[in-house]
Amino acid sequence: MAYNIHNHYQVSARNLTLGYDGATIIKNIDVSIPSGKITALVGANGCGKSTLLKGIARLLKPSKGKVYLDSHDVFKLSSKEVAKKLGILTQNPVAPEGMTVKDLVACGRFPYQSWLQQWSKEDELQVRLALEITGIKEFAERELDTLSGGQRQRAWIAMALAQNTDILLLDEPTTFLDMAHQVEVLDLLWELNHQQGKTLVMVLHDLNQACRYADNLLVVKEGEIYGHGAPSKIMNEIMVREVFGLECQVVDDPITGTPMCIPISRIKDKYYSYSSPKLAIKKTAEDAENTERRNGEV
Repeated sequence: MAYNIHNHYQVSARNLTLGYDGATIIKNIDVSIPSGKITALVGANGCGKSTLLKGIARLLKPSKGKVYLDSHDVFKLSSKEVAKKLGILTQNPVAPEGMTVKDLVACGRFPYQSWLQQWSKEDELQVRLALEITGIKEFAERELDTLSGGQRQRAWIAMALAQNTDILLLDEPTTFLDMAHQVEVLDLLWELNHQQGKTLVMVLHDLNQACRYADNLLVVKEGEIYGHGAPSKIMNEIMVREVFGLECQVVDDPITGTPMCIPISRIKDKYYSYSSPKLAIKKTAEDAENTERRNGEV
């Protein structure tokens, strides 16, 4: 039995309010996650992105409103029932010391275990498939803490894959990874969406990566939904200014054609006193020419 790529469960929230210790973080929002697509949650630090993801994942109970998996309130479904449809990879997960990669991936099969049904051929198959798809089969017997950061993140993703769910939620899957490993992990997630039909929802800090890899941006500002849609419609200078408090220019990514944010520094340097980075570059060239001319006159 291969991965199920046909059941596209719909995730949505209505009048959702979330918080901690009486403090409201997410404020009465309505949202629907497109099935079979990649959605990136973006916004400034502390805006509520991770809190929203936890609410959708059933890790944080709402103080108001509901989260639905199809038409069912997720908090009225059993944990195992939800875990067979929805997988979650939290920030900075920690495994027991000495755990091997294969043992970690096997943990993804927990929702399918019971007193009457122990480890089966199907469980073994799903673990093997997860190791193969994530490209870490050769590390199966290695201890997790001996792997590189990118390899460890692939192992955690493999564990989520072993659950064989249609939906994967990932909270900052590229945190603490260098640029090469960030691209490696995001490429893998893109392939899972396009080849396996997974619905992916992930919190990302890098706007340019979000625009490159996601079909939809869900922009959160101060606990509310600022905008939701395709990057080409959502990503612009006004959004970046209002959500992140940053001046920028948005241009086409020369590789993918998706929107790319070029930040404008707040440093009050003479080269940044112009409204456009292009003008600043032009001014730099003019100053260089003037310097050469003066040197030639000496």
